[in-house]
Amino acid sequence: MKPYHYRFDKVLTFREQEKNETESAYKESIEAFEMIATQLYDLLKKKEDILVEQQEKMTNGFAVNEIHHYARFIESLEARIHSLQQKVIQARSKMNWYEERLLDKTIEVKKYEKMREKDRDAYQEEMEHKEAERLDELSTLKFRKNENGW
Repeated sequence: MKPYHYRFDKVLTFREQEKNETESAYKESIEAFEMIATQLYDLLKKKEDILVEQQEKMTNGFAVNEIHHYARFIESLEARIHSLQQKVIQARSKMNWYEERLLDKTIEVKKYEKMREKDRDAYQEEMEHKEAERLDELSTLKFRKNENGW
């Protein structure tokens, strides 16, 4: 009896490798997104703290040059925040793209695994059928041998 061999084994292996590579890229994109989102959060928090500090100083009174200093600092923060917001959007988009690719690759691998399972079941049935035929032949031969008095 010949051993079972799935005819699409190499394709399945290739698809699994593609899926693993995509999964790795997806995880990297998640990490990149989280890093940029954390930077954005930190800048937004810093801006909020600066605005609170500026508001406190406004009630107590402070010099015009300090007002200009705070204004320039807040402008630079807003520019960095805007830049990071764009990077967050890009990182989220990239992360979503990889997530879709990963879903596609996972479905593809599952299809080949299901085909392999069906093929293995068909192979098993065929082997059982052949074994039953051999047993029938053997019992027929034995019956004829006994019938003929051999």
